[in-house]
Parts: sequence; structure tokens; C-alpha cells
Amino acid sequence: MSEPNGEIRRHPVLDRILHWMLVLAFFFTVASGFALFHPALFFLANLTGGGPWSALLHPFLGLAMMFFFFWFALRHWRDNQIGKRDIQWLKQFSDVMTHKEERLPEQDKYNAGQKMLYYILLLCMIGLLLTGIAVWRRYFSDYFPVGIVRWGLLLHAFAAFVLVASVFGHIAFAVWVKGSIRSMFRGTVTPGWAYKHHRAWFRKVIGEAQQTNASGFRNDVPAK
Repeated sequence: MSEPNGEIRRHPVLDRILHWMLVLAFFFTVASGFALFHPALFFLANLTGGGPWSALLHPFLGLAMMFFFFWFALRHWRDNQIGKRDIQWLKQFSDVMTHKEERLPEQDKYNAGQKMLYYILLLCMIGLLLTGIAVWRRYFSDYFPVGIVRWGLLLHAFAAFVLVASVFGHIAFAVWVKGSIRSMFRGTVTPGWAYKHHRAWFRKVIGEAQQTNASGFRNDVPAK
């Protein structure tokens, strides 16, 4: 949808709220989790009130993180379905890294890299939830054999490290592609940005805007 300033709406208000609430919950969950993981990282416990508070709050912060993530993920599962163009995009990843985007197949609202991130984060969150329940000593761990708890701790740490590495990769690419971070604050992108990075999505948005202008009403709203 076109905005009054000529830009294109990419992220509705609810998406931006969910995204930044997820970022906040992720930051404190990781800080408290890393503080409990190794003594060298215990200084991070100061961000959540010290060691006892970190141990107490970490599971609840994790649940908050998952709540915002799954809400966001459910809103965008259709946009993250992988098609033939996405597979071809991944095969030409060297062109992505060398800024030769004109060689790439046109991408929808999210490119193949973003879709891969979506599924990696989804798997990590599910893994963290399941293992987190098994090792949550205050409420659930007594119901599981000690072997399950030990494996749960190991897999929980592994899923956490994959999650953190993926998020840092996401941040790096967001900084690398100029205009991406700005769009998550303002909600809009320039037509040039949309055409360069997500051309199939750009064509769809422009097509809908032209239909709206031609008919006087949106094509998904019946005339009265």
C-alpha cells in the first residue's frame, strides 16, 4: 500500500510492536541464560537483578520471547512459504554477497534467506520450549528421569547458541542492506528499495494500488 509520502508500507504497526517486544525479550532471555551457562558470563546477571533473579526470571523471559515470536510467525507463515524462485536464489547466493541482485530471481515480501531464518528460528524456539520444560527445575524437572534432564540441558544450550548466531546473522544482514532497519522503525520503504530487493512483492503492491486508484475502492472490499 502506498503512503502519502510516496513510500510503500512494509511493516504494519502491530508487526513493529511484536518485533521490538521480541527483541527486548530476546535480549534479557539471552543475558540471563548466558549468565547461568558459564561463570565467565555471570556479569550478565546484573542486567536481570543478580544470580537468583536471573535463575528465577529466565524461564519466564523465555516464554515471553516465544509468545511474541510465535504470534509474529503465525502472522507471516504464508509469506514464508518456499518456492522455486527461493531455491534458485539460494543457489545463486554468491550473487547476493557480491551485490549482483539483477541476476537473481525476483523475490516476494521475504527473500529466501529471510525464509530460511524463519524456519531456523521456528525450530530453535520449539526446541527451546520442549527442552526448557524438561529442565525447569522449580516446576517440571522432577517429573523427568535424570538422563532426560541432562540431555535436555545439552540440547537447550545447543538450540540457544544456534538461535543467537542466527539472530546476529539477521542483524548483520539488516545493517548490510541499507534501509532495512529504518523500515522496522518507520514501517515503510522507498519504491526504489522495494524494486531492488523484493521486486515480485513490489509489483504486487503497485498492482493493488493501481486497482485501488482505478476502481475507487480496494479490490478486497466490496462496493456499497
